[in-house]
Amino acid sequence: MRRNRIARRLEGGFTLLELIVVVTMIGILAALALPNLAPMPRRAKEAVLKNNLATLRKVIDQYNADFGFYPATLDALVEEHYLRSIPEDPMTGKDEWELEYENPDDLEGAAETDTPDGASPGIIDVHSLSDTLAMDGSAYADW
Repeated sequence: MRRNRIARRLEGGFTLLELIVVVTMIGILAALALPNLAPMPRRAKEAVLKNNLATLRKVIDQYNADFGFYPATLDALVEEHYLRSIPEDPMTGKDEWELEYENPDDLEGAAETDTPDGASPGIIDVHSLSDTLAMDGSAYADW
């Protein structure tokens, strides 16, 4: 009889107490991990924004190195095949950017070959149109 009881214990599953302990430990681990996972989508958007800004700035500089002047529009970068399309600003969800143009006074001293006929000031930098703050407290528009 005693042997029967021991054999039944060895064959049995988990006790209710064991299951409660395991579920409690899983709950504690999930509660610790959740605060670290909550800001991940925003962190990913910030990484995409940094990448898109770096790409646009690099392509603008390449355009200037090739042609000797800055592009008048971002569409010129697409037309000249520097970009397949204008990247999207992940913070606004649009492919529109705040454009910073070169100072027209700087164009007056340039040689004739530096700019096309009747050229307007070109784009020298781009910024996000978002008016919100980043996770580090800086404005996206200042990046």
